[in-house]
Amino acid sequence: MTILRQTARPGKVRDTDAGNMRKSMEKKKPRDAQRRKRRKGERPSCLRASRRRWFPCLAGGLFAVASGAALLAATLLRGEEAPTVQVRIVRAFPHDPGAFTQGLVFDGGALYEGTGIRGQSTLREVDLSTGNVLRSVELPEQYFGEGITVWQDRIIQLTWRSRVAFVYDRKSFEKTGEFPLETEGWGVTHDGRRLIVSDGAAKLRFLDPETYRKTGELVVRDGRRAVNSLNELEYVEGEIYANVWRSNRIAVISPGSGRVVKWISLDRLPAARALNDGVTRVPNGIAYDKAKRRLFVTGKNWPVLYEVEIVSE
Repeated sequence: MTILRQTARPGKVRDTDAGNMRKSMEKKKPRDAQRRKRRKGERPSCLRASRRRWFPCLAGGLFAVASGAALLAATLLRGEEAPTVQVRIVRAFPHDPGAFTQGLVFDGGALYEGTGIRGQSTLREVDLSTGNVLRSVELPEQYFGEGITVWQDRIIQLTWRSRVAFVYDRKSFEKTGEFPLETEGWGVTHDGRRLIVSDGAAKLRFLDPETYRKTGELVVRDGRRAVNSLNELEYVEGEIYANVWRSNRIAVISPGSGRVVKWISLDRLPAARALNDGVTRVPNGIAYDKAKRRLFVTGKNWPVLYEVEIVSE
């Protein structure tokens, strides 16, 4: 006996298949509704999502918050940075190109200079108009001379890594003493009450000019950024001027807060453009004539010393 099997014709659906399709469609309805909500911008809440789905949602939210905070911080930091001013050359004076200038000071009508390099370091008095050395004393070969300042009847000269400073009689240039340094010696000046010393980092130290003991310290910042490589120093009209090693900029620092209130660019000086090699022949040396309110700048092995004035443009 032959049993005939009924087969579905093309284009037709068997009853059992139709039932299965209806069930499948019913299961898809919630997903389709969810997709429609997403297309309309009505995304399901992360709180109602399963654990597997709320983690990416939470991570995305945290990333957005962090990115926004970083952008805000960067904006605030940029907004607090000190402005930059330029200089105009008033006059150019000859300068010894063999002088590796580490310190410069003008006091009582005289220009004093400290030079570096082991075996070549000196303390000297220089004729401003000619650049000639009027008198000089050489440091022992093992010392690398650094910054200088005049305190009353004394001249104080730092050394680099020997962690010692020398004291000279201003009139005779005879060495009268020495004192230890806590760190490397780079630049030194004073505010009439305290010695101010730099060591190539972002920190200035204050010393008692009689005992040479540390009385305080100050971190120098531009906005929230620490300013490193502070080098030769000069105290000018209530502010600390500091060369920044390897750059053509002078930081003008508030001695109360350590904040950089402005930057002085030396880019317009021909020697700064032509000679600065980023290592040795860099701007270094700031001196101020209080009586005539003249500002002088030079550099290591520069053949010229400039009198400059600050201009806004």
